[in-house]
Amino acid sequence: MIVLRDVVQQFGGRVVLEIPELRFMSGRRYGMIGENGSGKTTLLRLLAGTSKPGSGTIEGLEGKTVGYLPQAPYAFSFSVLQNVELALEGHREAKELAEKVLVAVGMESLANARGDRLSGGEAQRVAIARALANKPRIILADEPTAALDSVRAGIVMDLLRKLAAEQDAAVIAVTHDDKIFDRFDHMYHLRDGRLDGNGGA
Repeated sequence: MIVLRDVVQQFGGRVVLEIPELRFMSGRRYGMIGENGSGKTTLLRLLAGTSKPGSGTIEGLEGKTVGYLPQAPYAFSFSVLQNVELALEGHREAKELAEKVLVAVGMESLANARGDRLSGGEAQRVAIARALANKPRIILADEPTAALDSVRAGIVMDLLRKLAAEQDAAVIAVTHDDKIFDRFDHMYHLRDGRLDGNGGA
């Protein structure tokens, strides 16, 4: 479990995030909706550990691997398998682990295809494979379905649900996509750095 308590973040004297308490449970999916400047990116950075809160505490991040799924999925010109192996650099079994995660996301048949020749949906699945290669306990997704149609968006969300359950990971996504709202276990709305929602875990 990850718990935020009395977290306040300020930039230039302006409060951009203020969360009295918020909990994230393993194996569940959380959606964060908000306009630009509502604090979504700030929250993701705090959960990724790349930023520290100005005040308050975040418990439960210690020792946990974080997987990050960017808004714009990217794949380099070398093979799909090598694209995933990037996340496993230095691991003795990098190739074997990359092959397993490609099977999990249904991309094993394209393991030798060039990453820069994939469709949008395929590139997104490669990005998911790369994010999950180290078996993270926390998966942060920035607009995970922004470039996808409703069918592919549903496939991606179902895949995240399946893998979150299998790896007992918490999925935390920021999104504007109302087509996938029903794919989350919990939904929150960020307004001016403050939360409302359907209740935490």
